[in-house]
Amino acid sequence: MSSNDSIKKTLIVAFSLCIVCSVVVSTAAVMLKPAQVANAELDRKKNILAAAGILEEGRSIDEQFESITTRAVDLRTGQFTDEVDAASFNQRKSIKDPALSDKLSSSDDPAKILRREHFALVYMVEDENGLDKIILPIRGYGLWGTLYGFVALEGDMNTVAGLGFYEHKETPGLGGEVDNPRWKGLWPGKQMFADGEVALTIVKGAVDPGAEGADFMVDGLAGATLTTRGLDNLVKYWLGPEGFMPFLSNLKSGEA
Repeated sequence: MSSNDSIKKTLIVAFSLCIVCSVVVSTAAVMLKPAQVANAELDRKKNILAAAGILEEGRSIDEQFESITTRAVDLRTGQFTDEVDAASFNQRKSIKDPALSDKLSSSDDPAKILRREHFALVYMVEDENGLDKIILPIRGYGLWGTLYGFVALEGDMNTVAGLGFYEHKETPGLGGEVDNPRWKGLWPGKQMFADGEVALTIVKGAVDPGAEGADFMVDGLAGATLTTRGLDNLVKYWLGPEGFMPFLSNLKSGEA
């Protein structure tokens, strides 16, 4: 057998193997897609429940989420809307769509989100007395990238019920402490608004519980100044007049 025949056969075998592997990988990706979508949806629900402080370990996530009503809000008007279907609307994808979002100038973008979507999904927990909790999506730039999460308010729409981030790129042990249960445990009970403005502030260092205004302060993350500043900016933006403040005001007055 000539060396040319040997090389030819080797190339044919290698090419055939590549084709087979590509088909296997593509088929697996297609077959696994529904499971991946379902897992992502389950994780979203879990994070919403956790942010509100109502996640029960060992109990079905879907069953627990039945207590939550999902509604779409038009951030431009501060009103509930039926322009998008709350059950299927993808808020993350809408951010990149010029028809569904607006580009922000640097002066109007303290959270560095670049674009603000027209519509947002909010999650409501109601009981026999009415609204018990409301969970709002929030995001903003930290040190290395955008943090995505939820903040929950009690039915008075002022007292914080909880906060959590489900995606971020912050440094483990520093900005990554946003995942630390101890730090997240500092949020429940804090007050968000005073005199019509976002008064809650993430401070540098630890909060003195006896200090004036301590109910409006949360400890910063040790050694993570830029992440702490980013967190403070994103909370103030999304709970402020360009975020959910108009909607919360309308909801509280019964005009949403």
